[in-house]
Amino acid sequence: MSTLIEHEHFLRRRQLLGGALALPALGLGGAMLPSLAQAADPLVVGGLPVTCNLTLPIACSARGGAFEFSKYSGWPEIKESLMTGRIQAAYMLAPLVMDLADRRIPLKVVSLGHRSGAVIMVRTDSAHKRFADLRGKRIAIPSRFAVDYLFLRKMLARENMTPKDVQIIEMAPPDMPAALYANAVDAYCTGEPFGAAAQKAGYARPLSMTRDEWRNYICCVLTVREELIKSDRPLVQDLVNHVQAAGNWLDATPVNRAKAARIASTRKFFNQDPKVIQFVMDNPADRVTYGDLRMIRAEFDELMKLSIEAGTLKRPVAFETYVDESFVKSIKPVSIAL
Repeated sequence: MSTLIEHEHFLRRRQLLGGALALPALGLGGAMLPSLAQAADPLVVGGLPVTCNLTLPIACSARGGAFEFSKYSGWPEIKESLMTGRIQAAYMLAPLVMDLADRRIPLKVVSLGHRSGAVIMVRTDSAHKRFADLRGKRIAIPSRFAVDYLFLRKMLARENMTPKDVQIIEMAPPDMPAALYANAVDAYCTGEPFGAAAQKAGYARPLSMTRDEWRNYICCVLTVREELIKSDRPLVQDLVNHVQAAGNWLDATPVNRAKAARIASTRKFFNQDPKVIQFVMDNPADRVTYGDLRMIRAEFDELMKLSIEAGTLKRPVAFETYVDESFVKSIKPVSIAL
């Protein structure tokens, strides 16, 4: 994705932090953030304009001013903002959080954001009918650090292939549909809505989808800095409550998914064509799912194992090092009235 940050937010509460503002950048605790009841400014939560992050715009909209969505163009920018303390919360790639926590960056995963949502797209008129047909072909991925790449590796292994059996090209997901249309690549593997955009336009079709091949696939997880957990647990709990409620709301009815597409498409959030987001919601309805946001240790362990095999993690990372389950275990039902 682009290396430019579309919107970069500093902590909204710096007037209350005073000289302690520098502490998050050093990975130190003790910054006195205001309580949920006292907060005058919203908690800024970073995210990307992808449907794997769709629970975030819904949670922000439902909570009415307590949380503010900050749109970023790529994972490196969100990673940098979390590391330096410019933002205290964001949706992040799970393996990136594992790596940062292993390097003693004070971050914790407090909730999932979705399940499934990655696709491998080929041209509608191509002869590729099975994944094995891509042997020797050019396949675009967002980066070798993306969970989409792990999906590609999983599919390769299933066909007794390795990454050496294909030509892997790193490319920003928004550029992938045009590259496929121009025959610059033979396939691409990415998250939505960049697969749906080409499919809706009529020149691409899914060859493989995580909904069929990897049902417990996760990539984007709600991540917060530990000093926010220590100083304002009620605020973090409220955020987790609304993210989890947003997931249940999204999967409850097609009407809710249609509302979500309209909300997320606005300039305040993704700034995308609502018809494309709606296409993701409908084709099929479980292309991306949100209702089951349980954090299951075995699923994270599988993701970690695949990341080590891919070389994006150097060694195993203990579950407790990067996950705080206490908020999911303490969820209180909240209403999503949109």
